[in-house]
Amino acid sequence: MSMQVTPGDLLQKINYPSDLKQLTEDQLEQVCQELRQYIIDVVSVNGGHFGASLGVVELTVALHYILNTPYDQLVWDVGHQAYGHKILTGRRDNFHTNRVYKGISGFPKRSESEYDTFGVGHSSTSVSAALGMAVASRYKGETDRQHVAVIGDGAMTAGMAFEALNHAGIENSNILVILNDNNMSIDPNVGALKQYLTDITTSKPYNRFRDDIATVLTKISSMGPDAFKFAKKIEKSIKGTLLKKSNFFEALQFRYFGPIDGHDVKHLAKVLRDLRDIPGPKLLHCVTVKGKGYALAEKDQTKWHAPGLFDKITGEIKKSKSDKPQPPKYQDVFGHTIIELAEQNPKIMGITPAMPSGCSLNLMMKAMPDRAFDVGIAEQHAVTFSAGLATQGLIPFCNIYSSFMQRAYDQVIHDVAIQKLNVVFCLDRAGIAGADGPTHHGAYDLAYMRCIPNMIVSAPMNEEELRNLMYTAQQDDMGPFVIRYPRGTGVMPDWQRPLKAIPVGKGRKVTDGEDVAILSIGAIGNEVIRASAELNSEGFYPAHYDIRFVKPLDENLLHEVFQKFSKVITVEDGCIEGGMGSAILEFMADNNYSAEIVRLGIPDEFIEHGEQPELWAECGYDANAIMEQVKKMGIKRNQHTIAS
Repeated sequence: MSMQVTPGDLLQKINYPSDLKQLTEDQLEQVCQELRQYIIDVVSVNGGHFGASLGVVELTVALHYILNTPYDQLVWDVGHQAYGHKILTGRRDNFHTNRVYKGISGFPKRSESEYDTFGVGHSSTSVSAALGMAVASRYKGETDRQHVAVIGDGAMTAGMAFEALNHAGIENSNILVILNDNNMSIDPNVGALKQYLTDITTSKPYNRFRDDIATVLTKISSMGPDAFKFAKKIEKSIKGTLLKKSNFFEALQFRYFGPIDGHDVKHLAKVLRDLRDIPGPKLLHCVTVKGKGYALAEKDQTKWHAPGLFDKITGEIKKSKSDKPQPPKYQDVFGHTIIELAEQNPKIMGITPAMPSGCSLNLMMKAMPDRAFDVGIAEQHAVTFSAGLATQGLIPFCNIYSSFMQRAYDQVIHDVAIQKLNVVFCLDRAGIAGADGPTHHGAYDLAYMRCIPNMIVSAPMNEEELRNLMYTAQQDDMGPFVIRYPRGTGVMPDWQRPLKAIPVGKGRKVTDGEDVAILSIGAIGNEVIRASAELNSEGFYPAHYDIRFVKPLDENLLHEVFQKFSKVITVEDGCIEGGMGSAILEFMADNNYSAEIVRLGIPDEFIEHGEQPELWAECGYDANAIMEQVKKMGIKRNQHTIAS
């Protein structure tokens, strides 16, 4: 249950940006203090993303103070950092429901508020979206309208951001890109862009020069376009002399301003006011600290990206305590198992696009730094980089969240599958992902992977099966191999069992039964086990089969099912359209079987946020829903026992 928190004296008077604008600039610092404290107070007792929003408090306040939102359009990249924005735009009193089932979204969402100009959740979309808005405004003659994209230096590593910058530079539209440079996304940033930005922020001559340039350009622009063009040439020449590397954004036809202190709200307001009057594409480079204002979050920014519930005074992160051994997270099973496999097989490499701690590849990066790679927020590159490794006889385990893999679908087909390369795709967060909502649910991977030729598509029901599928996938000449598994903990405290190969395309019978056969794939099969145990106590005895591979299907197992059962239920933590249930229907039709089939899974709609069990229930495939469906189709057999 979410808990309401009382805001500070000034903040409780601010319902919308129009209220913020009634304050003096001297009062903005107090607003920032109260806004930061309110975020700490609420997130500590209700959970959510943490460090990112603390880092942009001053920027958020300054933007809504200077801009005429929502007429001026503000786009937040990813949206982890938009909590302050939500609080200042009509959602302060509902903020305690953030990411809670039926509460407000953890990300900006167009249907939630007119101030949320673009729905986000995946990184690096803001510049493209803001440019589209800017071009539309120009087309409609709305020349007074501002368009601002706030993007982090981590999100800037994605190819899509560079594509958008390249286009924006030639459009001469009214767009301001604010680069929120904190050297972090979820994990520390990597790559040449990180070094480039570091060079800019540490150049003392350049920093002395850049402070007054916005004001100068604003004043000169009032003298006419020729004077403005002349001033731009002078500035470009001086920048090139003081810092040659500053030409990167300039080469893309952006006016570059900064770097400036992203935690000086009064200076931010002044700079934003000046930039508002400068036409064309502009980039403002703000240096911030992720977790600003909460010492522990500043010190360990990865840990405090989304820490869960915590004691705001001591910083102790609250975890459920149990005397019994607990099952591990699936991601940790992956992280430890890939090291175990890599110690045995020198061909194995690990790749992740900017999620080493999220997928636990950080364990391999520490143990084997020359064999594990964080390539930045670049899923397309991660896949084709893996393909390149595979051409040389190596076996890359490319770990990408299911919903993020959608961004590299062409590369999966074009660069891996067509060439039959042995790339192992480990799709973390498959199925309902929880409080992050529809942008993060891994609903579609079974459907979008099983239609690709040369692809093996599998899903383990527990930790032991995950280990064994990883072991199977690294054997010789396996080709493209998908292993999908969910967010959260498994079911086996004693999960570190000896590794063994699983025959590709081989499912298994979990329990025998009569009347109704339940076919499941992946970890959701554990809901079937729970449902079956309760059903047995009530006199219902369904059979349960773990399909394990949606491609290739275990045809021998399916022949057994359809020869014995006229009633079949399929259960999957994935989309019903095109998923495992569809594959079973196709098999039935191709082999001229006739049976009553009910498919349970994610319906043909976008599912909102909430805890996984809440959403399984909403979608109708948790243990209770499975029981209900069996009772509708099955025959109750009192005092009946089925031999296992």
